[in-house]
Amino acid sequence: MDNVLPISSGHAGSRPKDGRNPVQVIAVTAGKGGVGKTTVSINLALALGKMGRKTMLLDADLGLANIDTHLGLQPASNLAHVLAGECSLRDIVLPVYPGVDLIPAASGVTRMTELSAREQAGVIGAFDELTGDLDVLIVDNAPGISASSLRFSSAAHEVIVVVCDEPASITDAYAVIKVLSRDHGVDQFNVLVNKTDNMKQAKDVFTKINRVAERFLDVTLNPVGEIPRDIYLQRSIQEQAGVVLRYPGAASARAFHTLARKTMAWPVPEVPRGHVEFFVERTLAAASRRDGETRLSP
Repeated sequence: MDNVLPISSGHAGSRPKDGRNPVQVIAVTAGKGGVGKTTVSINLALALGKMGRKTMLLDADLGLANIDTHLGLQPASNLAHVLAGECSLRDIVLPVYPGVDLIPAASGVTRMTELSAREQAGVIGAFDELTGDLDVLIVDNAPGISASSLRFSSAAHEVIVVVCDEPASITDAYAVIKVLSRDHGVDQFNVLVNKTDNMKQAKDVFTKINRVAERFLDVTLNPVGEIPRDIYLQRSIQEQAGVVLRYPGAASARAFHTLARKTMAWPVPEVPRGHVEFFVERTLAAASRRDGETRLSP
């Protein structure tokens, strides 16, 4: 299984010129499970889709994938089948909502938690073969500091760290930030406080983690808001539906739309950063187009 990924080109639709526009890649991670990271990933993707952004959601919790369950979907195949050479990445793309697709992963497959560095890089590189109309990739990582979670986070343009007001959540989120900074060169993080009762609580949680990071790490933490504790969010989880679709007027749904608007303002790198990253060929193609347009301009 440690050879090549049998990937072929994919998505329908096209953009002007060659359809390979730069793609914003946002990794969502957390120090521990139970903080609502996957719910954040799903609702952020759906909010972006409702705003007209062509969005793909990657379930990167490779051994315990559950986005399909959260959404009441039953994929016939997933990343494990791609890695086994049984199908291509394009073949497993699953529509979720108009403008939002899912790349499902496997659950209960131990081998998926043991991918080599080469296989992890192969998964990341495979996304360059997806052609067509795509604006954003949301990568829902496994919690903690597994090798694949760290690799996928460092291959993204932006990292959102989901944390809640629990000592273990704050401590473990700091550990993720420390390892990504020390071992993978990530120096900017976006901190989202989940399950809050009020804005002051969110500010206090961010202050706690930021104070320690400022003291011991050479990183910048950016507060990107809060997701309030909301009965409608809990109800949507039980109903296997995103709150932004099922209960769009709920406080949590409005918060996800606010988060989506913030991410839309984040710049996409204009040149590759020199290490393994998602959609590097699209970044290079876009840079080449810009250079050509600059040379042709009067």
